[in-house]
Amino acid sequence: MAKRVAIVGAGVSGLASIKCCLEEGLEPTCFERSDDLGGLWRFTEHVEEGRASLYKSVVSNSSKEMSCYSDFPFPEDYPNFVPNALFLEYLKLYANRFNLLKCIQFKTKVCSVTKRPDFAISGQWEVVTMHEGKQSSAIFDAVMVCTGFLTNPSLPLDSFPGINSFKGQYFHSRQYKHPDIFKDKQVLVVGMGNSGTDIAVEASHLAKKVFLSTTGGAWVISRVYTSGYPWDMVFMTRCQNMFRNCLPTPIMSWLLARKMNSWFNHVNYGLAPADRTQLREPVLNDELPGRIITGKVLIKPGIKEVKENSVIFHNTAKEEPIDIIVFATGYTFAFPFLDESIVKVEAGQASLYKYIIPAHLQKPTLAVIGLIKPLGSMVPTGETQARWAVQVLKGTVALPPPNVMIQEVNERKENKHNGYGLCYCKALQTDYIPYIDDLLKSINAKPNLLLMFLTDPRLALSVFFGPCSPYQFRLTGTGKWEGARQAIMMQWERTLKATKTRFVSESPSPFDYLLKLFSFLILLVAVFLIFL
Repeated sequence: MAKRVAIVGAGVSGLASIKCCLEEGLEPTCFERSDDLGGLWRFTEHVEEGRASLYKSVVSNSSKEMSCYSDFPFPEDYPNFVPNALFLEYLKLYANRFNLLKCIQFKTKVCSVTKRPDFAISGQWEVVTMHEGKQSSAIFDAVMVCTGFLTNPSLPLDSFPGINSFKGQYFHSRQYKHPDIFKDKQVLVVGMGNSGTDIAVEASHLAKKVFLSTTGGAWVISRVYTSGYPWDMVFMTRCQNMFRNCLPTPIMSWLLARKMNSWFNHVNYGLAPADRTQLREPVLNDELPGRIITGKVLIKPGIKEVKENSVIFHNTAKEEPIDIIVFATGYTFAFPFLDESIVKVEAGQASLYKYIIPAHLQKPTLAVIGLIKPLGSMVPTGETQARWAVQVLKGTVALPPPNVMIQEVNERKENKHNGYGLCYCKALQTDYIPYIDDLLKSINAKPNLLLMFLTDPRLALSVFFGPCSPYQFRLTGTGKWEGARQAIMMQWERTLKATKTRFVSESPSPFDYLLKLFSFLILLVAVFLIFL
């Protein structure tokens, strides 16, 4: 059994990994190259090498009830979608609550992680680190890599003919911090992910003109969803997930398009995805349609040519004057401290069983946490991965033979879709609820809905029809949290508390009373017929 565990990175997944190790009696040592915890969520005015970078205005895309650690809810007074400064504060509260700081070595860069000569027997690793110019090495029984995938910007300049002749300023979105640089400028943002859209909207408040260039388009949704509730608390339920996965993909794609267009018609705004079958991560932005309809942001196709002071887009001969180009063209990822024979990155993904364990290792003593893109929050996803990985490291969860794991990894890479539900065909994409349930099942922590309906029907209804919040992952089995049931039953109250800061009495409608009475009568008739 692994005893000493090296953890690389003290971000969201790194903190969860430390906690999971401590809970299972392991001895974690976390190496963090910067001077504080938080990873992506720690804003700095300057970009730091090897660490994710964010801009000042970043707000979480997942609501607080859906993006918390499964046994540590956000404070009640936090807004439903959390600004980065408050998110960092939450992570520090988590670290202090579970006494994680004692395990972290700050300002310590991991230089290399290599197998020991006797790895086939011991499964041990030699970890070489650098702290204040001094190099040292230590032996560990296992390693958990928690460095994320937003550190290496992808900047394919060869795809933009003429860019070298451009006399204006251009940079990757990773470099962006504040919108002041756009004042009175003509700005082009290339790429319509969450970052590109955010930057375009921010720039539109100060710039003379803003263009947002996209080749594939995207669905745009608001954080404020049906009846004003957070989008993910409405969309991410076990009931809806089961319903979606029972429908043929063409029907599901049609229904999804209808729902996305219920806010505004994406075709009329030039935003509709070119491929509406394969699911691309939707863009979360509350302002974009308003900026487009007021002429503050202009949606354009891909770039045909860049000139000294202008850009020509496809399907148009007109040159648009441009002062600044922001390339929001995504990221690649790599593990510079690992040899390719351990984790090889190809076509935007790695050969990891369950997106966690290198399938070919003789001893499963290395885990990669957080290298996945679920349609759900990364916080509970990384935490669940860490819980599962720690059980593997302890030896309480047995893995299948390497050939079986490799076969599963290869099948996943082929991106063959079964024809039902949403099509998660992009690298690292996965269906959030089934993926989490699969990991929980292995550690005997998956909620048993049938048993729950018999023993606690009120809770069962909340679990099945309500938001699939992380507290569900702590109801039973390994890592059970006694506060999980109460957290589930109170989640809507906490959600409304953040918005209902002024008391407003609801005027009762006679129609509401009639509807409730009618529903009650139907229920009585149904019960009568069942027992007749």
